[in-house]
This record gives sequence, C-alpha cells and structure tokens, in this order.
Amino acid sequence: MKMNKSSLIKIITVAGVCLTVAFSGISATPSNTNTAYAATSSSASSVIATGKKYLGVPYVFGAKSGITSAFDCSSFTQYVFKKNGISLPRNSRQQSKVGKYVSKSNLKAGDLIFSDTNRDGVINHVSIYMGNNKLLHTYSKKVGVTISTFKGSSWDKTYVTARRVLK
Repeated sequence: MKMNKSSLIKIITVAGVCLTVAFSGISATPSNTNTAYAATSSSASSVIATGKKYLGVPYVFGAKSGITSAFDCSSFTQYVFKKNGISLPRNSRQQSKVGKYVSKSNLKAGDLIFSDTNRDGVINHVSIYMGNNKLLHTYSKKVGVTISTFKGSSWDKTYVTARRVLK
C-alpha cells in the first residue's frame, strides 16, 4: 500500500490525538499532594451517613475493594467516599497523599486521619473524623466497622497526619 505525505500526516495526527485521550486519565487520578479536592460538593454528613450504614460489618485485612461484606480500614474509606463521588486510592499510605493537609487542631467532620499503629514509621491505618472527638473506621475482627473516641486513643497517640478531600 502506497501512502502520500498528506495521508501519513493525517494518520500520525489521529494517532497522537487518540494517545492523548487514552492517557489523559492518568493525571486525573488523585495521587499526589497537589490534588487538593475532589470535584464534588459531597458533604461530610453524607459521607458519615454512608459509613454508618456499615456499622458492624466485619474487618478483614486486605478486603477486596468494592465489596460490602467485609472491609479493612482503607477499603472502607475508599468505598464510603466513592459512594459520595470521591475516588481514593486503595491503601492508607496512598490515601494519605491526596487532598489537602489539615493540622490535628483544625480537624473537621469528613477529614481522613492517618495513624502508624505499629510505630514503625509507616502509615497503616485510616479513619474518618466525625467531629466531636469521634472516628468512624474499622480495625478489628472482633469489632468491625465502629465509632471510636479519638482523643487519647491509640489512633491519637500514633497520629501521623490528616487530609481533607471534601470541599
């Protein structure tokens, strides 16, 4: 098949546009600290109400994303926020890099709180701050999804950072 210069230019242009469209979603994934907020007006009360629907659901480390029969801490936050139009990465360390940094003294309902409960310098737990010194999260096979007190808890004592992903 013989092609002239004009046909070749058209093919290269179309291929370039297709590749641009195909790869444009990569930068839209919230994966770094420059991604301040999700493009939604979801409220903290909606996120918390969604999470409360799953109180008592069993904790299973490494629970599969998107299921509601069992959660680990980060699959729980990922699921709850996704139901409210906000995409979060799968694990707590990745989630700790999205949104906007929030100091412990400026926590608001709907903020994500990250802890290093193993005290090894690595974030290994995420919870949703409910306001009024309460956390919504899951961490134990014995308890499942639950509400806990924050101040003075092991999550407070091993607190690393907090992020705001809601506007």
